[in-house]
Amino acid sequence: MALFRTLRRLARTVAPASAGRAGRRSPGPPPDEEVLLDAPDALLGPALVQAAAGAWEEAAKLLATTRERADWERRDRVTLRLAAFARSRPEWFADWQAAAPHDPDMLLVKAQLALDQGWRSPARAELLRAVGPLISAAAEGDVRDPVPWRLALDQARGSNDSHTAFELLWEQALRRAPHHYGSHVAALQYLSAAWYGSHRECFDFAERAAQDAHQGSLLRALPARAALAYLTGPPPGPVAGLSSLVPRERLDLAADLGIELSATFPPHDPWHAEIRNVLLCVLTRLGRHQDAAEQLRLIGPYATSFPWDRFSEDPLGHFLGVREAALREAARERPGGRGRGAGGTRTGRP
Repeated sequence: MALFRTLRRLARTVAPASAGRAGRRSPGPPPDEEVLLDAPDALLGPALVQAAAGAWEEAAKLLATTRERADWERRDRVTLRLAAFARSRPEWFADWQAAAPHDPDMLLVKAQLALDQGWRSPARAELLRAVGPLISAAAEGDVRDPVPWRLALDQARGSNDSHTAFELLWEQALRRAPHHYGSHVAALQYLSAAWYGSHRECFDFAERAAQDAHQGSLLRALPARAALAYLTGPPPGPVAGLSSLVPRERLDLAADLGIELSATFPPHDPWHAEIRNVLLCVLTRLGRHQDAAEQLRLIGPYATSFPWDRFSEDPLGHFLGVREAALREAARERPGGRGRGAGGTRTGRP
């Protein structure tokens, strides 16, 4: 019941809160108790509220709308969130499967759910390979849809597939949506040093995609994702001093591009919160506290599990700790500053 009450509150408040805040600057960060983790936006919130009550129809309608409108970015995001919710509250999804076993939208969530479960298993590679037929069924639901191919890319990474096999899947994803952010993130992960590539490959891929994208495209956040992988992944990348891998200038350029993109989004926007949380992590790792404080102003009350769940089993608590430290350092750096700082600082390198 506590989860239901929380979702109901979010469904009522996310849309008007976002609209009201977009036109004014917040005088400071919201209190810790007002910060939300992975808050849904105004479209997803009602579907989760209904699912919490055991009804699947609103979720089905939302996903069907994304398919009909070819809104692949939202379709990808909604699929991930519905699958995560079905993992913790399976009853509504079981009813959906029973009522509409051939629904292409249900099949997509089913494949994502199986993929998520495979990734969490000690027998990961074996279970992920078994997800193949489910992904194929989802892909057959709408041949235009790139989201099943993003699933296939994630499956290939966890199944230890070769570069050749991965490239064939990547071509299929690009054929359907050449600027789909989710597919590019999946490819970026495959090319990272933590998996089957290198920091150089990861950055080269991210920068090419960002350069080819239009202003305001989510693909322009990819270099910041590459910087995050470098700064937080094994082996840790040094920020100061000599580095034979990624020079500091390249990291700063990635952060600058992320700042430029973030400025095109409304403040306190749950839809773009993860991109801003990633950028915040990069900026704090680079010691750019003034820029980090500005992103915190734009983030407002919307923390996201990623990237903070990479460092802690309590991502919200970790976010709040990073926020406190970043604002404190930003306040100290300002002339005459002391104590805990607030947002609203200028954008620029410290």
